[in-house]
Amino acid sequence: MKRLSIITLLLVVATTHALAQRNEGRVKVSPNGVNVNANGATTVFLTFGGLDDYRAAEAVWCGELIPAAPDVGFRCDPATVYGLLPDRYNQSQPSGKNALTDLMSIPPSVARRAYQDARDGAKSSFFYVRRFVNLKGGPDEYVVVTCRMAGGGVSVPLALTNVKLAFSDDQGLKLVNPGERLPSFKAEITYNGTGRLVGRWEIVTPGDELPSARDLLTEASLPVEQRGDQRRFAQLSRFNIFLPPAGKYVLPGPDPSKVPTAIEGPYQILLRIEVSDDPDSGSNLAAVGAGPGFVASGAVAGFSLPVLRYYVAQAPLRALTLIEPVEGTLFRWEETGGAAVYLLEIVDAASQQVLSAVVRAGTPSYRAPSWLREKANAVDLRWRVGAIDQSGRKIAESGWRRL
Repeated sequence: MKRLSIITLLLVVATTHALAQRNEGRVKVSPNGVNVNANGATTVFLTFGGLDDYRAAEAVWCGELIPAAPDVGFRCDPATVYGLLPDRYNQSQPSGKNALTDLMSIPPSVARRAYQDARDGAKSSFFYVRRFVNLKGGPDEYVVVTCRMAGGGVSVPLALTNVKLAFSDDQGLKLVNPGERLPSFKAEITYNGTGRLVGRWEIVTPGDELPSARDLLTEASLPVEQRGDQRRFAQLSRFNIFLPPAGKYVLPGPDPSKVPTAIEGPYQILLRIEVSDDPDSGSNLAAVGAGPGFVASGAVAGFSLPVLRYYVAQAPLRALTLIEPVEGTLFRWEETGGAAVYLLEIVDAASQQVLSAVVRAGTPSYRAPSWLREKANAVDLRWRVGAIDQSGRKIAESGWRRL
């Protein structure tokens, strides 16, 4: 019986070794293991290399793995799946040499399920598995990243998990008269890890082309070759602070006297976060054949940072109600009582803002810039008008209307 047990053990070891060799695929990932917050969201910068003939597919979190045969690698055991990567969190982009940058944004719900399993006796780690489709008809490959549960402080990659911008009086929409000073404002930041937070405050003034969702990503969230290509705006101030492993920080805004209010129209205050040299964040490109060296990614975030809006307009003269049809690039509407300003918004088919304008009460029309006509000829656009009172509260709004 003892001899049989030894033979059985040797067979198991040999089979396991053969399986490991069978599952050594061409697609590699760096890092392939990382510490994550066991009590909340985590975002980690990953680089997949060796994608000559492969296309990224779904990504899944789970507690256990099983062989993916006849495909290559290990896939999630369906009985232990914690969740799939939602489309809104999928920030993957081509990068480097036949590589892919992927932001592994772990939702709190996944961390909570993994923690509950560990508390019940399971391993204190779980897995992020991404499938890659073979474009030549061969077997797909499953690539695994091990997520080791830890606290949200030291040894966890420095990542922003939530950011809220607000004025000191907590008004989301601020109306000021020309030349009037804005109240102070701040950024309430929730994060994992520890390290330096480096960046700047910028201002978008009336007439500037609006920032895109990509422009509002932190620099570390982009592939290395795209860093530095984001659109920049007028700078208000810079900051370089140390974030302790506390998980929350309130970043004060610049001196309000430096924030312009001379020209009437809409403004946006932007928080721009630059990449931080954090040893616990980043990818070794050489290890996955995606390029030379190590790419730092401290202060990564799996979402576009919010903006803080304010409007400069004279005190209300009259007010507004419903919109009338547009004539060329001249927008008109009827007035309604109690309005301080009118907010005209134009968006594309994906609901991305193309133009916004603030018109003071008593002037129920707006002549759009000439470039809007060319944009409307190429893209399906919609517009609407809202009425806002002196306190910043929206009191009336039209439905969306196609151009």
